[in-house]
Amino acid sequence: MLRTLSIVCALLVAAPVALAAELSHTLKGDYLETRTCDVYTGPCFANGQIGLSGFDALMAWNIERGSYEGVSLAGFKVVVATTASDTLNFGSTLEAKPKNIRSVVIVDKQANKQQRDALLHFAMQYAPHAGKVVKVVSAPIEMSADHFDIVGKLKAGDYAEVTTRKLHKGDCVCSNESTFYPPLAEVKNAVPAYTVAGNFAAPGLGTTWSNPGTRSAFLASFSY
Repeated sequence: MLRTLSIVCALLVAAPVALAAELSHTLKGDYLETRTCDVYTGPCFANGQIGLSGFDALMAWNIERGSYEGVSLAGFKVVVATTASDTLNFGSTLEAKPKNIRSVVIVDKQANKQQRDALLHFAMQYAPHAGKVVKVVSAPIEMSADHFDIVGKLKAGDYAEVTTRKLHKGDCVCSNESTFYPPLAEVKNAVPAYTVAGNFAAPGLGTTWSNPGTRSAFLASFSY
């Protein structure tokens, strides 16, 4: 009986410790994405854009807590800017063949060398369609996410800036809209959003773009 009680007590003591250890290693936070085509749209509009737009995307993570490769990344941000030869149509029913997919990774300027390396590896693992990284730059990154009003804000130095809002009834054109493309990263609770302002201009990809006034964004959370 005493032995049984001892085992139970030991388990009760160990459980919170194990849970705390697990939570410290779980990466959690907010995710923001915008692309150069509508992601919330109807089939007719998507067919009209395929092969003509949607070659570019921005993906951003705001890590609230957790570690990666044994390095704490709590409070840091990372942005991936991706470009391809065709529409990034992953997960859709439309035919496109994006090749020569390349990315520039913008890591948080506040991170040290070890943290920057971990941020780069983290982003590449959870952005499976980012292709080849051709350049890594650092910049001060500000990011916030209001999941109730679907307001996302991102500013990565002079390289990238995004502001989103909730989609309104007036944003519908054909009344047959749906989330036509899924997010490019592994995320949870993704909600399509309206890109109020969006632009990218960083060295490495040979392209700059802007996409204001489009139904081209996602606001989401992640837990890895």
